[in-house]
Amino acid sequence: MKKRANALAALAPALALILAASPAQAAPTDEIIGYPGPDGLIWIADQAGSSGFVSGGLSPHLDTFITFGCAGGGTIEVAFHLDEHPDRDPAPFTVDCPETGPARVTVPLGTGLKGGFGARVTASTPTTRWGATVTQPE
Repeated sequence: MKKRANALAALAPALALILAASPAQAAPTDEIIGYPGPDGLIWIADQAGSSGFVSGGLSPHLDTFITFGCAGGGTIEVAFHLDEHPDRDPAPFTVDCPETGPARVTVPLGTGLKGGFGARVTASTPTTRWGATVTQPE
């Protein structure tokens, strides 16, 4: 675990997280997705409207999981892309967003993945709230 922590610390300057396409809006006090802990590579607790992210640093020795959740009505359409493994991109999927508590979908991507990744989230309304994590549990 210490080796992974050192590797992640060394990669930190190279990792990029970009939230785009939507101006930031104040998030309600309850998050769509809670903090994933030290296994998280990406954590977006609560974002409103269409947006996305890019990053890097997948370890080929660990399982990879993506989780997307939403609330506030409407839907989100998620397109996830693996830079080094486009043949393993999950198919775009839609999550129905209840008005109240969030709905969440987790997709296991398996091991052997390395390099960068990104997601585009298209919300059906500018007020539809969503969150995401990309995790690699040890």
